[in-house]
Amino acid sequence: MKGLPEERTIRLAQYMIENGATVRQTAERFGISKSTVHKDITTRLKTLNAVLYDSTQQVLRTNKQERHIRGGMATRAKYQARADKKSSHPL
Repeated sequence: MKGLPEERTIRLAQYMIENGATVRQTAERFGISKSTVHKDITTRLKTLNAVLYDSTQQVLRTNKQERHIRGGMATRAKYQARADKKSSHPL
């Protein structure tokens, strides 16, 4: 993702707000590191656009509150896939 850091920061914040995206999802979508996304939306955005910053922080808070649920779902899917693999292979 090329361009000015200020423009990138605004685009990242808008994407996160519109999609309720996590830092990881945003980083993957824009092809940049999670560290860059996090720095942009927590540090740089605060000085660029306070209203957008507040909205983005709400998305971050929501994602943080829900992360244990997503982690549990991922673990469940992992072990379900293992169980399915075992049951499909004859001994």
